[in-house]
Amino acid sequence: MRFSSIFTNSAGILVSRIFGFVRDLLTASVLGANIYSDIFFVAFKLPNLFRRIFAEGAFVQSFMPTFIASKNKSLFAVAVLIRFFLFLMAASLLVTLFSEEVTRAIALGFSEEAVAAAAPLVAINFYYLDFIFLVTFLSALLQYKEHFATTAFSTALLNLSMITALVLFRHEEPEKIVYALSFSVLIGGLLQLLLHLWTAGRKGVCKVLFAGIYHLNRKKELVQKELKKFSRSFFPSVLGNSTAQVSSFIDTWLASFLVSGSISYLFYANRLFQLPLALFATAASVALFPTVSKLLKKGLVENAKNESKRVFWLLVALLGGASAIGVILSEEIVKLLFERGAFDAHDSANTSAVLVMYLAGLLPFGLAKLFSLWLYATHRQSDAAKIAAKSLGLNIIFSLILIYPMKAPGLALASTLGGWALFLLTLKAVGADIFLDIMRSKNAPLSLGFVTVCALAAWGLKVILDGYL
Repeated sequence: MRFSSIFTNSAGILVSRIFGFVRDLLTASVLGANIYSDIFFVAFKLPNLFRRIFAEGAFVQSFMPTFIASKNKSLFAVAVLIRFFLFLMAASLLVTLFSEEVTRAIALGFSEEAVAAAAPLVAINFYYLDFIFLVTFLSALLQYKEHFATTAFSTALLNLSMITALVLFRHEEPEKIVYALSFSVLIGGLLQLLLHLWTAGRKGVCKVLFAGIYHLNRKKELVQKELKKFSRSFFPSVLGNSTAQVSSFIDTWLASFLVSGSISYLFYANRLFQLPLALFATAASVALFPTVSKLLKKGLVENAKNESKRVFWLLVALLGGASAIGVILSEEIVKLLFERGAFDAHDSANTSAVLVMYLAGLLPFGLAKLFSLWLYATHRQSDAAKIAAKSLGLNIIFSLILIYPMKAPGLALASTLGGWALFLLTLKAVGADIFLDIMRSKNAPLSLGFVTVCALAAWGLKVILDGYL
């Protein structure tokens, strides 16, 4: 694994998130934090949840080890593609037919009027999932070929599409704006797919798929065992990779019972929390996973430890520094990014309080991603799923305890407590010996020193800003 792969992923994610923040800034300015923004965020939440689960590990970490071991790679890849795509198309049609029931399920606190307004948007947004599965499938094959740039940069197309819709419809009524945003989500998905198809053609991936399609009917029995192995690992992998995303989804669901705007506070704060998590932890895990999988497949455990060791302290430094800066300057960051137009000082205060609670879980969520790679690379998806289930259970318990005394910040704190449980349980499953070996590094003082410098710098900047504001 080369650090250039991590930096390529990080650069692509950074570009995408910059456009994402422009999108959120425009959304906050045009819609504010009210019933209309809540309706759109609920409609976008379901496909966005699955997008993050698919794109940030679940599919790749169950597909890649089986694909690497397969003796009939083209047949196996095409068989997986057909099964998944047909299932997702059927699911999309069901959501369209029963959109109001689905909306009630994901936003129980909504009134009947809000459900009726949100249901068509839920149906429209869900079709984005069909596009993003095809994108994720192609990105998995590109990752096998050590190509990461296309996937890393392509999410910017979604944000650019939504930004265009906000600019074009900013003077329209809120109802029309949320419909324009929903259709722009589908356009963004289509653009991502076209870019991946073009890259796949250049990298020879399409030839592999065409060969698989040509031979599938005659030779599909050759990959039946591999398909069963993949199927057994996929759903545990989904649960194991989705803790942070499902936690955010639970937050939105429970926040629908709180005052109007609570869903939006959680959304904006979670967007800020997800930036360093994706920029550092997700980028590193995506780049590291193919290398660790190949090394462990060959029995080169020490080499895999050395590769992980190089990344561990880098993540400690970057995630720890981001946490320190974010917690100390939370209110200033939210004001700078969002406080304009319909988003006022009251909204900034509420969003920054939620952000602080989320950031306390940044380090454990990020490091859990790193150590969970060892479970997925050795086909221990079921262990990862059990760990995720336990941490989510704790998250739900803490959410129910904290929602009424602390409101929206309590939901974010519950998510953080679930993240710490996920990290500790993952370490236990991986093994203390592997964890201690990975921790032993000359980079430890440098990483911890970097976190300290970030905290002091943020504190100094806050003192200066407080003197002028």
